[in-house]
Amino acid sequence: MDWDKLRVFHAVAEAGSFTHAGDVLNLSQSAVSRQVSSLEENLQVPLFHRHARGLMLTEQGEILFKTAREILAKLNMAEARISESRERPKGPLKVTTTIAFGSIWLAPRLKEFLEENPDIEVSLVLTDNELDLSMREADVGIRMTTPTQSDLIQRRLMTLKYHVFAAPSYLQKHGMPRTPSDLDTHRLVVFGEDARPPVPNLNWLLEAGLKEGTRRKAFLKVNSTYGIFRAVQSGIGIGALPQYLNHESGNLVEILPEIHGPDLDVFFVYPEELRHSSRITLFRQFILRKVEELTN
Repeated sequence: MDWDKLRVFHAVAEAGSFTHAGDVLNLSQSAVSRQVSSLEENLQVPLFHRHARGLMLTEQGEILFKTAREILAKLNMAEARISESRERPKGPLKVTTTIAFGSIWLAPRLKEFLEENPDIEVSLVLTDNELDLSMREADVGIRMTTPTQSDLIQRRLMTLKYHVFAAPSYLQKHGMPRTPSDLDTHRLVVFGEDARPPVPNLNWLLEAGLKEGTRRKAFLKVNSTYGIFRAVQSGIGIGALPQYLNHESGNLVEILPEIHGPDLDVFFVYPEELRHSSRITLFRQFILRKVEELTN
């Protein structure tokens, strides 16, 4: 099987069109189409269903795409390990974490790491969905849930503590809750049904101080921690947020300090195959140093 054709096929399958794949590969749309057609002729099976809305993989195409993806992941890992320098680590380092933690805590601290390690090319992928590190969708993950994959090395970084916050503008307009029962008359911002909170009971604010089985009505539902944070910042309502968010922004008021939500452990994870990567070692040491500064 011709590797160049397989590489083009993989790009088309990921992009969903010949045109977009051509942009990625710096090839014309016709050149990409010819390569895929030639591969289909060699294999004597169609790899894509072609229709007006774009391309869809056939059953045979799905099988080939999965294999091509695994090959590319292993090649990328081999390339990274070959380019690793013992004296001065260099090369790409893709880091993934949640939108809130990456935007508020991690991104502002990366300047120091990048200046200390100018030959390491950091890519930061912020998503509340977990990327597959074993398939090299990222090299390192900072996760708010306990890793379940057996082939990942994990190190607990810290524990996030959830407290109740509101913006000064909200409290000026609606008053300060003095007891948990006061929340009954306030506007609460919580996770919505479409959200995937890191622990199942992060909407504990709707039940705080109430009899078991009863629940307050939410004023606004949001599908991410960062969205709740920004809504609370704007003065929309009261929300339960990890302490570090206010530590970094400093513009919210903690209310009802006697109540708090579940603790959430944060983990630094990476694939077993990258155990000896000096880039990851440096980044792990940097993150641990920054966490120690936060907790001291």
